[in-house]
Amino acid sequence: MKKTLLALLLPAVLAGCQMTKGAQEEEAVPVSLATDTQEDTGVAAAGTDTLPAEPESSDVDVLADGDQESQAQVAPFDDLWDQISNDFSLSYNAQEPRILTEKRWFEKHPKYLERVSQRAEPFLYLITKELKDAGVPAELALLPIVESAFDPFAYSRGRAAGMWQFISGTGDRFGLEQDYWYDGRRDVLASTKAAAAYLKYLNQMFDGDWLNALAAYNSGEGRVLKAIAHNKKKGKATDFWALDLPRETRSYVPRLLALVEILKSEEGRSHFKAVANEQRLAEVKVKKQLDLSVAADLAGISVKKLHALNPGFNRWATSPDATQTLLLPVAKADQFETQLAALPAKDRLRWARHKVRSGDSLLKIAHEYETDVASLRKANNIKGNMIRVGQEMMIPLSSQALADGRPSQAVANRRATITHKVQSGESLWTIAHKYNVSTADLAKWNGMKKTDTLSLNRKLTVWLTSAQPSGVSRNVSYKVRRGDSLSLIASKFKVSVADLRKWNQLDDNGYLQPGQVLKLLVDVTRS
Repeated sequence: MKKTLLALLLPAVLAGCQMTKGAQEEEAVPVSLATDTQEDTGVAAAGTDTLPAEPESSDVDVLADGDQESQAQVAPFDDLWDQISNDFSLSYNAQEPRILTEKRWFEKHPKYLERVSQRAEPFLYLITKELKDAGVPAELALLPIVESAFDPFAYSRGRAAGMWQFISGTGDRFGLEQDYWYDGRRDVLASTKAAAAYLKYLNQMFDGDWLNALAAYNSGEGRVLKAIAHNKKKGKATDFWALDLPRETRSYVPRLLALVEILKSEEGRSHFKAVANEQRLAEVKVKKQLDLSVAADLAGISVKKLHALNPGFNRWATSPDATQTLLLPVAKADQFETQLAALPAKDRLRWARHKVRSGDSLLKIAHEYETDVASLRKANNIKGNMIRVGQEMMIPLSSQALADGRPSQAVANRRATITHKVQSGESLWTIAHKYNVSTADLAKWNGMKKTDTLSLNRKLTVWLTSAQPSGVSRNVSYKVRRGDSLSLIASKFKVSVADLRKWNQLDDNGYLQPGQVLKLLVDVTRS
């Protein structure tokens, strides 16, 4: 936390708005609430790293307009979290009971803040810069903690995706591309720009009231407008604290403000992993389709790291027909651009030859090689859908550098788990066979010996293997609604009915009940 001597002598100029701290009270805090309360209409649904406050053209802070003696150069904060807290500007009562409740939970779970702030580190400077450029409060840099715990692959039961938790419809409204190759909701740069635009839009809608704007970001514009109209009719106040909103939304805004209060305090600040207040990532434009493993080679980084920095890509290459932005470490950007400019067109993608067999179709071939029909048509100058047996086709192919040909799996190297409740007559062997894992592994995962006897209803952890969905997967809880069926739910989340039954130990004749909670393993790069 280093400032110049002048900065230390001028706390009134540099210090952010300080609020008093409150007492503590524990309450469970879910990782993401953003779209769990939103309607699936796309009307209002949205769902870490930051930049210092510095002038665009100089390092001079104007302390008094026209007064040369009161102008001085102020060094930026070394730690980006300090810069963020210095720039806080929202006005609220820090002693509000709901804020104190949320604050106490975080204070009792400091390890959570450490994990989340570490996850934020690669992107925090970028995110803060975008929010500052958009002219929105610095407090919003903490919103991805509430929305997604800074996980770019976060996925909710409302089918919201990314750090900022956009549903598809709202993503479309704010310019986030979503197609076979790419999902802008998971792209950190694109989704941050969209979130800033959406929040500014909501702020204008609610006459400059940021707390009501945040409530609408969580539960939808219509819900907040209806609550305001109801209070006006009754002659009641229309600020956030007076509105009758869903339980999740009533906690959502206080949760953000609790994080603000914690970051303001010395003790709370100590739980946020320090982040250097400097640019970490550079934006580079890619105008034609490029194999992402080739891009990684050009940048001199691993494919895993490239995908971690660019989680918006669903497949092994950039989109065929769009100019797209890659985020690269600053030190690697010039090298990448120089080598990309010199790269022969034939080396941008890895190719395979495919001889059309009886029963082949463009769709079948596209699935076989993990590409799309449009790319096959373009690569082979095919106008419609007609292909003939014996015809040779060029297939844009995922790099052999990836062990299984699927970059999304190489990216995060994450494996998901499910919980199995032991039924009458089951053994470690029968359960291992059911999930296509070894008995030894199943025993090890659960701290048992292979010869141990299972007790009825015991819950076992099962790590899913490559036989399961191969992209980046997340566990999702889904509450059954009236009119739902297994096939409808499976279709909604792009999973099979068989898997849905297996994950939830449902028999073939089982009926779903409204309110029943199902566990799903969703491949977020395919949903």
